[in-house]
Amino acid sequence: MNTKKGSDPSRHGGRATGDEGSFALILGGSKGLGLATAMKLARHGYNIIVVHRDRRADLPVIKTAFHEIESFGIQFISYNMDATNPESRRKMLMDMRRKLSGKKKIRVLVHSIAKGNLKPLHSKGNKALDYQDFMITMNAMAISLFDWTKALVKEKLFARDTRIISFTSEGNSKVLPNYAAVSVAKAGLEAITRSIAVEFAPFGIKANCIQAGVTITESFKMIPQSEKIAAAALKRNPSGRLTRPEDVANVVYLLCTDEAEWITGTIIAVDGGERLQ
Repeated sequence: MNTKKGSDPSRHGGRATGDEGSFALILGGSKGLGLATAMKLARHGYNIIVVHRDRRADLPVIKTAFHEIESFGIQFISYNMDATNPESRRKMLMDMRRKLSGKKKIRVLVHSIAKGNLKPLHSKGNKALDYQDFMITMNAMAISLFDWTKALVKEKLFARDTRIISFTSEGNSKVLPNYAAVSVAKAGLEAITRSIAVEFAPFGIKANCIQAGVTITESFKMIPQSEKIAAAALKRNPSGRLTRPEDVANVVYLLCTDEAEWITGTIIAVDGGERLQ
C-alpha cells in the first residue's frame, strides 16, 4: 500500500467534475482497461485507488505505471490484494475509511476484474468447465461488483453522486471458443448493473456497463484463438482499427461528467461500429 498527497491543477488541465478531492476506486487497475482508466481520471484530477492482484515479477512494470499516475499530482493509493476475497475487502475498506477520514468520498467505482476460466463446456480430457470454474468466474467478474457496491454504501464511502462503471464484451451474447464461463459472467454483470441502477438510485448511484470492442490486452491474449478473433474483428470494424484501452477510458470519463448524470442502467458500446457487421 502506498499514498501520495498533493494536487497541482495546472498539471492536469483542471479539477475533476466531482467535488474537490473525489476518489475513483478501480478494481483491476494495474493493466489494460483499468490502468488506462486510472490514467485518464488522474489526468482530470481524480484521486485514485487501485486494487490489483499481481505477481512479484510483474511489479516493477506496474510500479512504473503507478508512478506516472502519481505524476499528475493527485493522491494515489494501491492495494496488491484479492478484490474478490471477503476478508481482503474488509481490510481494504478499513484502510480506505482511515485514509479518507470522512472528508473525501469515492465518486467513481470502476469494475475491471478479469479473473475467469477459459475452458470448453465439453472435452475428451479433463479440461472441460466444471461447477467450480463457473462459480469462480461468476464471483470474480460479476458478483464482486455487487459485493463492493453494497460494502461501500454500508461504509458510507460513496459520494452523493456516484458513478459505477463495469466492462462487458460482445461475448455476452455471442459464442466464442472456451468463453462460456466468462460469457455467463458478463451476462450476469449486466443484470447486476441494471439492478444496482434501480435499487441504489436513492443513494445517488448511477451504474452502467461499457461494451468494449475487441481490445488487445493481456487478458484478451489469454483467450484461445485470440489472434483469429482479433483478425476477424478488424475485418468487420468499419472504423478500420481495433478498440484501444484509451478509447474505453475516454468513455468512462464521459460517464463521470455532470452532463452524464441522467445515464444509468445502460450498456454503451465503445467499438467503432465493430458490432454492426
